[in-house]
Amino acid sequence: MQESKEHIIVGITGGIGSGKTTISKYFEKFGIPTYHADKEAKALMNRSKVIKRKLVALFGEKAYQENKLNRAFLRQQIFKDKALLKQMNSIVHPKVGAHFKRWVRKQKAPYILKEVAIIFENNLQAQYDYIITVVADEEERIKRVTKRDNTSRDTVKAIINNQLSDQEKIKNSDFVIHNNSLEEAKLQAITIHEQLLATIK
Repeated sequence: MQESKEHIIVGITGGIGSGKTTISKYFEKFGIPTYHADKEAKALMNRSKVIKRKLVALFGEKAYQENKLNRAFLRQQIFKDKALLKQMNSIVHPKVGAHFKRWVRKQKAPYILKEVAIIFENNLQAQYDYIITVVADEEERIKRVTKRDNTSRDTVKAIINNQLSDQEKIKNSDFVIHNNSLEEAKLQAITIHEQLLATIK
């Protein structure tokens, strides 16, 4: 179940605009090492020659602009075509998985956090000892993403509708953080951190 018997692995997930990255940063302040899977995936997509070669073969030369990942183009392609998304994931995910395993071995903490956008969608629950799902009201999520990504409301709504519902994620989670108010969410994060420490001891 675990990547290593020496480490308790806690997954943190949530839909677009839920604020899972913000919440995971609270845990970092508690001294919990956090692996940001999406961020690492993007970094690997930019620096790995093998990934670059395979993505260009899959998407064409437009996959990279001036030697940098063309995220807007890729997002557009995979949103329209689930098969392409699956193929892209099969190129990127094994590399991220290997990178994570190396990272885990270097950590010394009561538990470690792995921030992942799609745990349930890819049926990866068994890889985690505990799962935290971050949720927020849809309007709040739309507002955050349109501001952050300078994108349209319709685009964000389409992405939300394309993702697994919060209800489905909550059903399969050990903990839930309601992140409409950052202050309240922080208090919930502290409580979960204390519960995890008590459980692990």
